[in-house]
Amino acid sequence: MTLLTLDFFFVAGGCVLAAVGGLIAADAAHPKRWGSAAFWLLLALAIGAGKWLSPTVVGYLVLGLTALIATKRVGAGHGGGVDPVVLKERAARLGNRLIWPLFLVPTVAVVGGLTLEWVKIGDFLLVQPKQVAQVALGIGCFAGITLAMRTTGEGPRVAAQEGGRLLQLLGWAVLLPQMLAALGGVMGKAGVGDEIAHLVAAVLPVQIPAVAVLAYCGGMALFTILLGNAFAAFPVMTLGVGLPFIVKAHGGDPAVMGTLGMLSGYCGTLVTPMAANFNLVPARLLELRDDFAVIKAQVPFAAAIWVFNVVVMYVCVFRR
Repeated sequence: MTLLTLDFFFVAGGCVLAAVGGLIAADAAHPKRWGSAAFWLLLALAIGAGKWLSPTVVGYLVLGLTALIATKRVGAGHGGGVDPVVLKERAARLGNRLIWPLFLVPTVAVVGGLTLEWVKIGDFLLVQPKQVAQVALGIGCFAGITLAMRTTGEGPRVAAQEGGRLLQLLGWAVLLPQMLAALGGVMGKAGVGDEIAHLVAAVLPVQIPAVAVLAYCGGMALFTILLGNAFAAFPVMTLGVGLPFIVKAHGGDPAVMGTLGMLSGYCGTLVTPMAANFNLVPARLLELRDDFAVIKAQVPFAAAIWVFNVVVMYVCVFRR
């Protein structure tokens, strides 16, 4: 039995989202008040209570979120934060102390990830071994926000307001990684990999090792561009192209194939707006005029890295 599980952090996250939804509902000046409030409250319910709800109910919650996004009922407020002049004055007064909460989060996450597995209280484990990394990150977030409030002298309400402001700037993009990862799982269960194997075998001369490598690396990049997530593309392309044509047909090393295949998928991540958490969120947080500025800057590097991956895989994967 364990004393601390991920359920606690899911509930805590749900409470934070519920607070954000409540603050939006109370803001009469919000341009999309009720749609935005409903969005964050539905998300709070799905995250905070998802374990205790039936899959059907959670599915309807997801459809509700999608409907609000599709009908453009979700948006950011008109600020409402602290005066920028006051912020600059306080930042100058606090100085580098503002950075320490940011450093505390990864520090606690790394240290906790290395040590929590061995912590026991009596006969009980503190954390399940499979959940150590996630729980350590959750503890790091709690530690970081606690130190931030102590440093600034602000309370939980301001933390919820400012956190909510950032969440509203991100908007629907916060859901995209989870939805795309789920889509990849659904595609894997539906046998998309087998269909891809049949299609690739019919169209390409995969009996040539170089063509098999190109098909796998190209497919990983392409599916990642479409799905926005290399982890979602990996099972589909590995089952459909990698294993049957590189490993089984040509005796390739699966470890080399999988490693460089994921790197090829990450090249797709660099050039797709579907990877919103990597490519659209930074542009919005930095308030850039062009939402695709990050992608445009990354395209040449993604192309160069992809070519490098193909060459290295061809040279190394067939050498055992």
